[in-house]
Amino acid sequence: MPLPDLAPEERRAALAKAAEARRTRADLKDQLKLRAVGLQTVFDRAATEDAVAKMRVTDVLAAMPAYGPVKARRLMEELGIAPTRRVRGLGPRQREALLSAFGDRS
Repeated sequence: MPLPDLAPEERRAALAKAAEARRTRADLKDQLKLRAVGLQTVFDRAATEDAVAKMRVTDVLAAMPAYGPVKARRLMEELGIAPTRRVRGLGPRQREALLSAFGDRS
């Protein structure tokens, strides 16, 4: 599917929106790494923020302290969560399983 032709001002607005979304996701990952926020906060923010809701769960878990891409992928396999799942696409049982897997650390 070809990209639509945008006017210069529409293109600038789209680029600014994309840059803001990347900044939001990067800030959230940094906060997770520093333990400033937990998984519940990520789930709460996903309800109102599109940038957070569209993050891959694997990326969120890999940003957790003592976790990386391999441990995140293994945990998702154990819990039966697809590797392409996004935060907004998690069901209530999947959210509960992730929260309980991290216990006090989330």
